Amino acid sequence: MIAEAGFWEAMSFKNIVREIRGIRNERNKAIGRRGRSHIAPEGSASSSSSAYECSNQSIWVDLPPELLLDIIHRIESGQTLWPARRDVVACASVCKSWREMTKEVVKVPELSGLLTFPISLKQPGPRDAPIQCFIKRERATGIYRLYLGLSPALSGDKSKLLLSAKKVRRATGAEFVVSLSGNDFSRSSSNCVGKLRSNFLGTKFTVYENQPPPVDSGRSSNRKLPPSMRVSPWVSPSSQSYNIASILYELNVLRTRGPRRMQCIMNSIPVSSIQEGGRVESPTEFTNQERKKKKPLMDFCTGNLGGEFVVDEPLVLKNKSPRWHEQLQCWCLNFKGRVTVASVKNFQLVAAAAEAGKNMNIPEEEQERVILQFGKIGKDIFTMDYRYPISAFQAFAICLSSFDTKPVCE
Repeated sequence: MIAEAGFWEAMSFKNIVREIRGIRNERNKAIGRRGRSHIAPEGSASSSSSAYECSNQSIWVDLPPELLLDIIHRIESGQTLWPARRDVVACASVCKSWREMTKEVVKVPELSGLLTFPISLKQPGPRDAPIQCFIKRERATGIYRLYLGLSPALSGDKSKLLLSAKKVRRATGAEFVVSLSGNDFSRSSSNCVGKLRSNFLGTKFTVYENQPPPVDSGRSSNRKLPPSMRVSPWVSPSSQSYNIASILYELNVLRTRGPRRMQCIMNSIPVSSIQEGGRVESPTEFTNQERKKKKPLMDFCTGNLGGEFVVDEPLVLKNKSPRWHEQLQCWCLNFKGRVTVASVKNFQLVAAAAEAGKNMNIPEEEQERVILQFGKIGKDIFTMDYRYPISAFQAFAICLSSFDTKPVCE
């Protein structure tokens, strides 16, 4: 036991960081020496690739796979909350072998309930318990930031920033640009993951994703896809946005008393995902596609700027109907203590029941299970809890639609 304790003390994560910094300093010195020499003798390691390979070697690269697996397992099991969980991300940054091993150890949010890598934001949430987040709104700048945690009071200043969105006013409606960064909202940036666009009245929203949703291998060919899923030849694939969801708010022309009524059509999620044995195809990594600053040509066949992914029978979510409280004289929903301020923006989404002429076979317990809930807890602070089968990006986009003013729906 003494020998084992001494070994793990030597193999601490701080030593790994020091080793990486030492490699980086040695590489910078080697580059500086190469820059001062104008002529190199024949046969010497003068190429930058050779010098980099020599300086990139370390004791951590040559660890046995069994020992490396044990190290990552211990770090992953001990760091379950942010900011300490960034140590798991740092393990994947050591070298290629560490990155591949970390991907094998770290499970997707559906199984672990944890958000680790940026791709986790586009993967379905856990099935058992929801992932609890909160949103901060900046009225002056029109920026909305999504953080991981119960609330700002419990998380403090070290809250993990997941996504950010900036609202842009246009002549035809509002648009929210969603980014991985808190300040970079350029559509041509690699931080941009998608956008939310509304119509003029603010009653219909469309969620666009820069990366196409994964499909089954049997339907990966463009010829086998239905017309709605085929990519138009007029649109450049490297700069295309894909329609993955539509959010519809019901008009309240008669001005009847009641909260907003909304419906979400998840074009990239089949209804079979919430049935017994169902699952959602989730992405495993971001595609490194070059983004062009020039806008793509319009698809003259559909009139859209991007392709539309629609499964055979998409999942439909609707807001859970509240009950009228006679004593409080207001509409009420059971948010289980996660929402404390009454607001027209508060909602809970559940799977919609079978429509006329369709047999979706949704279990009754699934129709009562809350998939996404959003509510106000302060002047500019809101909670967002989501679960399987939607992702953090999809849940954030749906919540952003609630911030837009809708006089015809209230």
